[in-house]
Parts: sequence; structure tokens; C-alpha cells
Amino acid sequence: MRTRWHVTSVAIAIAVVAWWPRNAAAQDQEPFNLAVPVEHAATLFTNLFGPRGLVVDSEATLPGEQSHSAHFNSDFQGNFSQFGIALVSQIVTVPLPSPASGFTYQLDPSTGVFQRSTASFGPILAERAETVGAGRTSFGFAVQRFTFDSIEDLDLGSVPAVFTHDNAALLGGRQDVVTTVNSIRANVSQYTTFFTIGVNGRLDVSVAVPIVDTDLTVVSDATIHRIGTTNPLTHFFRQANGEIGDRRLFTAHTGAKGIGDLTVRFKGNLYQTTDSGFSAGLDVRLPTGDEMDLAGPGTTGLQPFAIWSARLDRFSPNINAGYQWNGSSVLAGDPAAGTTGDFPDQVSYVAGADIAVNTHATFAFDLLGRYVIDAKRLTQQTFHALDGTSTFPNIGFENSSFSELNGSLGVKANIFGRMLFNVNLLFSLDTHGLRDKVTPLIGFDYSF
Repeated sequence: MRTRWHVTSVAIAIAVVAWWPRNAAAQDQEPFNLAVPVEHAATLFTNLFGPRGLVVDSEATLPGEQSHSAHFNSDFQGNFSQFGIALVSQIVTVPLPSPASGFTYQLDPSTGVFQRSTASFGPILAERAETVGAGRTSFGFAVQRFTFDSIEDLDLGSVPAVFTHDNAALLGGRQDVVTTVNSIRANVSQYTTFFTIGVNGRLDVSVAVPIVDTDLTVVSDATIHRIGTTNPLTHFFRQANGEIGDRRLFTAHTGAKGIGDLTVRFKGNLYQTTDSGFSAGLDVRLPTGDEMDLAGPGTTGLQPFAIWSARLDRFSPNINAGYQWNGSSVLAGDPAAGTTGDFPDQVSYVAGADIAVNTHATFAFDLLGRYVIDAKRLTQQTFHALDGTSTFPNIGFENSSFSELNGSLGVKANIFGRMLFNVNLLFSLDTHGLRDKVTPLIGFDYSF
């Protein structure tokens, strides 16, 4: 009993430390100036750098006339609509906790009674081949908190971007550029409820229902560089006190909370012995989440998968692999214009193991990878101004495939009866794509 509660106390301590706000001090010091109206989370970048967002004034701007900002918008909107796609396509594909029960059962022919089939409580973000057992049901709930830190090894707190004047080749004042340093805060909390029913001894049906809470804030620190002119009235930012200047801050924020994409999982056990098993199945992701609020990709996804797992006394390794097909979505096209594009397909794979420390605790660790096919990716570049000497850091975009690898370490503790308390840390092992250094998970599941 003492060991049991010691493990539980350690798990709770890990959860509290993992969940402690990591950016509280930084948020209190964030500089805000002009708040830009945002229509939807999916159009945040377009709204921030569109006609109602970052505004560049000029001496030709008089009350009632059109803003001079339109002469700069095309480059910004073209770039940052792609940045938004690169960002949100990964926000809406964060990993779900496994809906499989920690307790699995099989019929003992000699007694006619269902007995527990494994000593451990199984993985947390992966699957094992065993099914829950005929007529058995499990229910669970998990909370994950994603605080994204970087994209393609570029700190989200300092993303550079340059935009140029329309028809810059005509020289003169059109050579002027505006550089920006953009601080992007992208947080996602995911609350997932899942059910699993053992249809028979070989087939499980699971349903995972996530609630997605997305919070996006961008602060753009913009500076005008007069490369083609020296007249400060050619391009300037109107300050709050009416004076003119070369620098201004622009802020856009959006938050949305709602149901995400419902996932139905069919898992069939094809082969099972006392030492190992093999299962195959299908995940069907239904587009129940609002893609404009980043609650889902906005398209149906199909993922056939295979699972192998074994039992070596208290040590239970597992291997998962699957391929996800996705349809068309406005998140892969242009959310502001409503045009669609093909949402990237991906290959997913997991290799890991869980260890039964005793009858009341299991440690689980996994390597989780995915290969995203033909996705929009950010690249770091150097912008060369038309004066032939001025250079500025910038970003560009390309379509290419990439791999992403994460590690996972967690604890499952049996509090009482068939109730399990789960704590897990997901951590990035590379810098590809949109990354969160450490993602905590807290949850429970109950079998009956």
C-alpha cells in the first residue's frame, strides 16, 4: 500500500509541475498598441496584415480617402496566408490519447471466467493488440496542453517578415520596405472524452470526442525603411498622439472553444497467443469541428492501422503503424477566400513499451513519429532590397514532405478498483514543423 501511494504521489507531483504556466511572466510584459479585428482563427494572419490591419500612411492620405496600406498588402497577405496554413494544419492534427482501456480481459476456457490478460495497464498515446474483452466497456477523459515554441527551428517569439511596395521595380518611393518582427503565441488545450466497447472477444469499437480550446495572439513590430526616399511623409505610421513615426506595433488575438473532430476506431484482434498479438483497424475522423475556429481540418480522414504487441513478464513492447488519407479543406487552401486545397496525408508510427512496476503502477514510454506528405513549410531567407546593399531576415514558403519525431514518458496508477490515473509528458526530438518542447497530459479511465 505504501508503494502504491508513493507512485501515485509522484505522478501527481509530475502533473502539477508539468501543468505550471510556462509563459506567465512573458505574457504580462507583452507590448500592445493597435488591436486589429479578427474574423476567425483561421484568418488571423490575413486580418492582421490586410486592409484593416497593418496600415502604412502617406502624405496623400487625407480624411475620407483610402489608406495607403493597400500598396503593401499583396506581399504580406500572400506570404502570411501560407504561414497560417503551415501553422494551423499542424495545430489540428495533434495526437489524441489512446482510447484503449488499461484493463483487458480474456476468457479462461478451464473456468469459464474472464481473467485479466495483461499485467501492465498499457500505453498512453499508443495502442496494444489486446482487446478489452466481450461485453466490457471503458470510459476515459484526458486533458492535453500544447504551448507551441517554434516552427522549422524558428522561435515563434521572433519571426521576421519583409513586405515590399507594389510595383517596386519602378523605383523611387516604391523601393521602401516594411520589416516586421512577429511574436506568435499559439496555445491549444484539448479535452478528450473516449469510450470503448468490446463487441466480442476480438473486436473493439471506440469513440473519441475532443473539445478544442485554441488561443492565438500575434504582435507585429513593424518598421519602415526608406530605401527609395528620404521624405518622412512618403510612408509613415500615424502614432496615437497624432505624430508620425517609422515604427508601430499591431496586435491580433483570437480564441475559440468547441467540439473537435469526432474519431471512431474499429480494432480487430487477428492473432493472439499468451506472449504476443497482432491487430488491425481503422480510424474514421468525422469533420464535426469548425475548421474556421481551428477545431478540426474540415475534412474526413481515414487511417487504417496495424498493431503488434508482446508480453514478456512485466515488460510489454508495442509497435503501431498507420496511413492517414485526408480530403480537401479550406485550411489547405485560402480560408479568407474560401478556396480549398488537399490537406496533407501522413504516415504515423509508434514504437515503445510499458512496464508493470507492481500491481498498481505502470510506466510507459514511446517514440512517436509521423511523415507528412507534400505539406506547406516555412523556410528562413535573406531579403535583398533594390538598393543592392540593404538586407533583412525574411521567411519564405515551399511545399515538401518532412518527418517529425516525439518522445513520450508517462505513468498509469491504479487509484482504486478499476480506476486509473494517467500522467504523461510528450516532448519533441527534432525541430521539423510546428513544435512544442513539452506537452503535458492528465487523465483517467475506468473499466466496467
